[in-house]
Amino acid sequence: MPGHDNHTAILMAVAEVLSKLKEELPGTVKFIFQPAEEGGPKGEEWGASLMVREGVLESPKPDAIFALHVGVCPAPTGTISYRPAGIMAGVDRLGIVIKGTQTHGALPWMGIDPVVVASQVVMGLQTIVSRQTNLTVTPVVISVGTFNAGTRWNIIPDKVEMGGTIRVFDSKIQKEIQERIQKTAKMIAESAGASAEVTIDSMVPVTYNDPDLTSQMIPTLERVAGRGKVSLVPATTVGEDFSYFSEKVPGLFFFLGITPEGGKWVPNHSPYFYVDERALIVGIRALANLTVDYMANK
Repeated sequence: MPGHDNHTAILMAVAEVLSKLKEELPGTVKFIFQPAEEGGPKGEEWGASLMVREGVLESPKPDAIFALHVGVCPAPTGTISYRPAGIMAGVDRLGIVIKGTQTHGALPWMGIDPVVVASQVVMGLQTIVSRQTNLTVTPVVISVGTFNAGTRWNIIPDKVEMGGTIRVFDSKIQKEIQERIQKTAKMIAESAGASAEVTIDSMVPVTYNDPDLTSQMIPTLERVAGRGKVSLVPATTVGEDFSYFSEKVPGLFFFLGITPEGGKWVPNHSPYFYVDERALIVGIRALANLTVDYMANK
C-alpha cells in the first residue's frame, strides 16, 4: 500500500480484520507499509525499490500482491476501477544541458545561442512522439517542465538547463525512446555548433497488473463493490512505485473512487483534492476479500 494517510488507515483495518481470522486462513499474509512513496532524499534509494532490495518479498515470498489507490481517476464514491496489464506509466526523469558560447545579445553571430538550440530541442522531442512512435500500439509522453538560462536581458548565455519527464506503458520500447531522445538532442545541438548533455534517470517501471490474476479476482471486486460499480479504465500517465513489487510478484493494483455525488473530481496532489471517507470501508472489504478468496482458490 502506498504510504498516504487514507491508504495506511485502510491497510491497518485490513490487518485487524484478517488477524482475527488467522487461524482459518490457509497460508500467510504480509502487510507492506511503504515509506517514502513520493521520493526520498536526493541521491538515496527510496520507497518500494529499497524495500525490495532489503528483502520485503522474501521469507516467505508472496504468491500474489494486492494494492489500491484512492482517487487517480474520476469515479464515484465506493466504485472500483481496474485495468489488466499496464495501468500506470513507467516514469523517467530527463535532464538536458545545451552548451553554446556566450555573447552580447546585440551580436548573436559572435557566439552560439543555446536558447535557440534548446528551443529547437524541445520541439524536436515532440516529433519522437508524433512521428517516430507507433501510437496505435502504446502511448508515450515526453514533457519538458523546466527551462533555465541566462542572467541578463541583453546577454546570450553560455548554456541552458532543461528538465522533464518521460512516460511509457511498454518497458520494451522504453530504451528505444531514451536512445531517440539522446540522438535528437545531440544532433540538433551539433547542427548549430553547440553540444548537448543528456541524462535520463529511471524513476519507476510500468505498473503492471498480471492479466490472469486480474481476471481471477474481478468477481471478488464485483461482489464487494456491488453491481455496476466495477469498471475497466484507460491507463493513466501518472506513475506508482508499487511497480517494483509487481515486477517480482504477480500483482493487482486498482483505484478506489472517492468523489461524492454532485462533487467535482480533482486529481491527487491538488490543494483541492478531497476524499469521501465513506469509500474507505469499500477499500477495506476489497483488500480483505481479495486475500481470503485468493487463498481459498489457491
